[in-house]
Amino acid sequence: MSLLKKTATEQAQALAAKQISATELVQEHYAQIKAVDNEVKAFLYLDEKNALAQAATIDKKRAAGEKLSPLAGIPLALKDVMAQANVPTTCGSKILEGWRPPYDATLVTKLKANDVVILGKTNMDEFAMGSSTENSAFGPTHNPWDLTRIPGGSSGGSAAAVAAFEAPISIGTDTGGSIRQPAAVCGIVGVKPTYGSVSRYGLIAFSSSLDQAGPFARTVEDAAMVHAAIAGFDPKDSTSINSPVPDFVSAARKKDVKGLKIGVVKELSGDGYQTGVAEKFSQTLDLLVSLGAQIVEVSCPNFQYALAAYYLVAPSECSSNLARFDAMRYGLRVGDDGQRSAEEVMNLTRQAGFGREVKRRIILGTYALSSGYYDAYYGSAQKVRTLIKQDFDNAFKSADVLVSPTAPTTAFKIGEKANDPLAMYLNDIATIPVNMAGICGLSLPNGLASEDQLPSGFQIMAPAMADDRLYLVGGAIEAALKDKWGKPFWEFAPKLKGSKC
Repeated sequence: MSLLKKTATEQAQALAAKQISATELVQEHYAQIKAVDNEVKAFLYLDEKNALAQAATIDKKRAAGEKLSPLAGIPLALKDVMAQANVPTTCGSKILEGWRPPYDATLVTKLKANDVVILGKTNMDEFAMGSSTENSAFGPTHNPWDLTRIPGGSSGGSAAAVAAFEAPISIGTDTGGSIRQPAAVCGIVGVKPTYGSVSRYGLIAFSSSLDQAGPFARTVEDAAMVHAAIAGFDPKDSTSINSPVPDFVSAARKKDVKGLKIGVVKELSGDGYQTGVAEKFSQTLDLLVSLGAQIVEVSCPNFQYALAAYYLVAPSECSSNLARFDAMRYGLRVGDDGQRSAEEVMNLTRQAGFGREVKRRIILGTYALSSGYYDAYYGSAQKVRTLIKQDFDNAFKSADVLVSPTAPTTAFKIGEKANDPLAMYLNDIATIPVNMAGICGLSLPNGLASEDQLPSGFQIMAPAMADDRLYLVGGAIEAALKDKWGKPFWEFAPKLKGSKC
């Protein structure tokens, strides 16, 4: 098997046994990036010189017998919404083009402490606003399963990098499904951790009460390893939870769901779900029954309001957060000819620097927060949010985890929904409730939809700080599906032109 097709766990074992060096592993991934990324377009920036220098340092540590992290030497792709010192960080926006932060996000600090090698920054919908990565100011990323289709969003670049074997693991962020939906349509594993369990310090904010960073990987165990490395309390983040981190890796390896109650959310199925996606979901439920789990139906009646409430909460917070991009402190500045006022320069800069979707959400959010409308819109949406959380609390009284299809359809064609924002927003209909309640969710591939032979995703949801349940159930499903198929899911993917694996 090609080294590139080995899981991060297998690569780590090879590194620990000194069968390969970190330098060789990083070089192989850069060779793959150079071979396929001209078509996939997952990366916005490659940090090859620093990555190879870091890999060489790791090799010296290993040769000297130093005790290293299980992830030491493993390459990773980082979504371009995380601050990384002296590395361009754009959020997929022209307004931050060329900006190099003077500091590392806490998540980046933790990755570096674990000797993870950051290959570069990945493409994304501008300021994480989108479900297709078509809203990037630097052009869309393409789905490695079908280059004419979207890789999901907003973390499409990070998902595509893993699916195209350009990196074994990556980091995305999830505000309303932006890790789980790309994972589903790219045929990989994606995890949205409990809100506050992974530090948001250094994550450039879209919607502060919803944003959460998390891992992408090709297997549940690999995702668990990354999650374990980045989780934990951070005093720099006022929303950080000071609580012990569960043992995600052991949960992923257990692969036993006997006696567990799996709750099927009645409101997250039926009309609007692609036939092939619904079929794969039903088959996966049958698989869980064969593994000894008990299926129960639960009702969460307030989920029907989640999408509408989300598109008041998120734009309102985005309107507030993006006010800092004023052409005065950092980033793009347009029209500063010495004659125009600061207000005129700010106006021209925002016109040139923000894309259409960002402007749309700023306008919507500003209106929702305006005098006379705050209680009617933003305030009411927050009340709905409380009802959604109560629905989850009630459902978890009768089920250990909840499940649904991750996304209603497989990957759609690039450009197909670009001019229909409402149709685009519906891609997150099954994922948004998790963010609104602050709980955790995982998506894993559960087969190819019958209509188009593209990946379908299975979503698992667990209570806040019970993220280990995601890995317990996900690991069991993944192992059973692999036995059923006779090979891992990524072996079904078509080979990209020029690919090194």
